[in-house]
Formats: sequence, C-alpha cells, structure tokens
Amino acid sequence: MRWVLVSAAITGASSILAGAVLRHMGGDTGVLQTALRYHQLHSIVLLALSLYALDKEFSPHIATSTALFILGIIVFSGSLYLSTVLPWPFLTMLTPIGGMTFILAWLSLGFIPKSRN
Repeated sequence: MRWVLVSAAITGASSILAGAVLRHMGGDTGVLQTALRYHQLHSIVLLALSLYALDKEFSPHIATSTALFILGIIVFSGSLYLSTVLPWPFLTMLTPIGGMTFILAWLSLGFIPKSRN
C-alpha cells in the first residue's frame, strides 16, 4: 500500500509549503498555528499508518483511515488556511466538519485488523 506513504509525503510537504506561503501573506497567526498544527500532526499519523501498511496487501480499513485523515486535513486545515486569506466567513463553518472527520479517522484506526505478517 505504497500510496499511503505517498499521501503522507504529500501532506507533510504541503504543510511546510502552506506554513511558508501563509506566513509571508500575513493573516491571523493563531488560526494559522492551529491549521498548521493539525495538518502536521495528522501528516505524521499518515506516515506511521503508511509504515504499518507498506508491505501489506490492499486493506479497505487502512484505505478508509487514510482517506479520512486526508479529508480531515483538507477540510479542517484547508478551511482555516483559506479563512485567513479570503474574506468569506462561511469558510470557518467547514472547520467543525473537518474536526468530525478527524475524530472518525482516529476511531477508524481501531477497526484495522491485526497483522498476520
């Protein structure tokens, strides 16, 4: 399941890029810190998940957890990133949906079956 590792690499790299770009653009530092912290933390979780899954056959449980973590990063952190540069207050209404997605992602880890390898 190498694609999980690729996902971790992309989300990790994008967190650094987002932090650099948004820092230079200005914006609400507290909001950016929250967005970056969640983005980077969950990128590390994806990395750990990818290392677990690297030599495994396709697993719908791992795929679901991965998708939920990626979606959480996009919706939670993405809505906060965008709210700092765009004057659209409705963007922050998406943030709790991203938070719920993170909760589901964490809970989904409990359904990954024990490895037989």
